[in-house]
Amino acid sequence: MKILDWYILKRYLFTFLMMLLLFVPIGITVHLAEKIGKILDNEVPFGEVLIYLLDFTIYFAHLLFPLFLFLSVIWFTSKLANNTEVIAFLSSGVSFTRFLRPYMIGATIVALLAVLLGLYLAPNASKGFNSFSYKYLKKGRSAVDNTNVFRQINDSDIIYVSNFNVNNKIGRDFTLEHFEGNKLIFKISASKIKYIETDSSSTYQLTDYTKRYVGVNEDGLEVIKTKDTLFAFEVDDLIPEIYAAETKMYGDLKQFIDKEEARGSSNVGRFKLVLYRKWSLPVSVFILTIIAVAVSSNKRRGGMGVNLALGICIAMVFVFFDKIFGVMAEQSDFSPLIAVWFPNVIFGFLAAYLLYHAKR
Repeated sequence: MKILDWYILKRYLFTFLMMLLLFVPIGITVHLAEKIGKILDNEVPFGEVLIYLLDFTIYFAHLLFPLFLFLSVIWFTSKLANNTEVIAFLSSGVSFTRFLRPYMIGATIVALLAVLLGLYLAPNASKGFNSFSYKYLKKGRSAVDNTNVFRQINDSDIIYVSNFNVNNKIGRDFTLEHFEGNKLIFKISASKIKYIETDSSSTYQLTDYTKRYVGVNEDGLEVIKTKDTLFAFEVDDLIPEIYAAETKMYGDLKQFIDKEEARGSSNVGRFKLVLYRKWSLPVSVFILTIIAVAVSSNKRRGGMGVNLALGICIAMVFVFFDKIFGVMAEQSDFSPLIAVWFPNVIFGFLAAYLLYHAKR
């Protein structure tokens, strides 16, 4: 690499690091100021608070990773342009594409860091962050979607619970239908199901127990006021935490989604968003780097302020698209794959357009 490459690459990585060191403490301070009342009211141990803040740091940095990068590239490239360094580089015979090379090398390093963060560090941080939040900061709120639970627990059995209380492990209006092929063999129903914790098995107590055997000519019926029985599912399998996907490594996450999809979980769209974002985030690093360079490499009247204002507007539009399509995928049948990649596609075209005009 030549002196120019090293100069830009060092500025790229250094400014990005400084942006993280600047905004992450601000994010921690604002978040802590908002939550300190509940933390003190719940008398949370100091050690747990420190671990929570560490998890929040990783969680927050991963969440806003592309935006920090985007603003940092605009910042130092605008300084180069205002000092006429960009003009000097290009006037020396360096093409704009060649000028971009150290930026792309820096983007590759940051993208690899984003992959490492998304696949290994962020899942553990997300687990600690969400567990702390629901334990101390969101008391009374459930970390699971526990109403109208309809799930296929294996190849033969389908269950339904109208409501399940996670705290006392009691569900209402329980039914279990057992099939062999496409034929219904029997159906179990109960007004209440309660999980009884044991060391070796998953035992449940059913109230107003009714078991109907479907016969060829007539059905058989078994009615018992209270019955203890075994089922092939745990409470955690019945209603996994909403943020469960965020806490799993990539391989475990794919298996978890396949399992939830087979069970008919209503949260599959949310889980797939987490999976696809692990790879869309590194790609957005390259796209936003190109946009930032194209926007800020020209010296403008008004200086860095104009470039930063324009960059912030573009960043907000990117976040808007990402959030809107993410909510659509979570709340409807909209494809999570399209929801995750659509902002990258749109801004990819924008990057190509700005790059073309910047070369001219």
